[in-house]
Amino acid sequence: MSNTEGFEATGLQDFFGDETSPERVTVMLAAFEGWNDAGEAASDALKFLSRHWDSEKIASIDADEYYDFQFTRPSIKRTASGGHRIKWPTTRISRAEVPDSNLDVIFVTGVEPSYKWRAYTAELIALAKELEVDCIVLAGALLADVPHSRPIPVSASCEEVDLQESLGLESSSYEGPIGIVGVVSEMAGLADIPSISLWAAVPHYVGQAPSPKAQLALLNRIEELLQAPLDTHLVTEEAEAWERGVDELATEDPEVAAYVRQLEEAKDTAELPEASGESIAREFERYLKRRRRD
Repeated sequence: MSNTEGFEATGLQDFFGDETSPERVTVMLAAFEGWNDAGEAASDALKFLSRHWDSEKIASIDADEYYDFQFTRPSIKRTASGGHRIKWPTTRISRAEVPDSNLDVIFVTGVEPSYKWRAYTAELIALAKELEVDCIVLAGALLADVPHSRPIPVSASCEEVDLQESLGLESSSYEGPIGIVGVVSEMAGLADIPSISLWAAVPHYVGQAPSPKAQLALLNRIEELLQAPLDTHLVTEEAEAWERGVDELATEDPEVAAYVRQLEEAKDTAELPEASGESIAREFERYLKRRRRD
């Protein structure tokens, strides 16, 4: 838990760390391809971070125990020497040290398993305990009635009261079917590891991969949570190009264009009361951080 009383943290390093202590903070970042990952925004966000921080593989979860290979098929790849290699669906665990910080990140990426979710999750939580993970951040993406031309909303929820109060998070009110992300979150709580769930809302009429604008929205939220500056200019350019492409497609179909305008009006009307105050302050703070870094 937090090392400070009555202190409003701005991110996980503040919450779990202490400037006077050399102890490092370890955060597990997890995303799973499949049902939890519309447009592959979440898995693409973690792949970006894994490359950005030069993570190194430290473990994997045995594919034979948890995957239906007729549903999640292996693929064959050509090697540099001209041979072939089978790539099996699996869960990859890698580790990175975030530069100029006391933060270690454990990446968990892979395909949502087909079988034995409780055993799979128990194995993952046991690994988190072994690696002394302070917090698990789970990233997902869902299809929603949101316009592509507006900022992609990212909801952040947590059941740990101290984290809620310090980071301005809320408890999830969702009821209904869940994927492996929801199961990992629940099992983490039972193991006394706090978890935070991030969900990006991907416009359902352009839900196919890739979805760089939703990926960028998740990266911005993760950047805030981890207090770790990111250079996302390439993803920003991809997101802008993606939005222009969707604009062009929408103008070619009057029904789609009318539907997008309807979504825009509903979004703008709903956000009018929030157009000032906290939302503007949050964006201005991000702008100042980027200027200081540049």
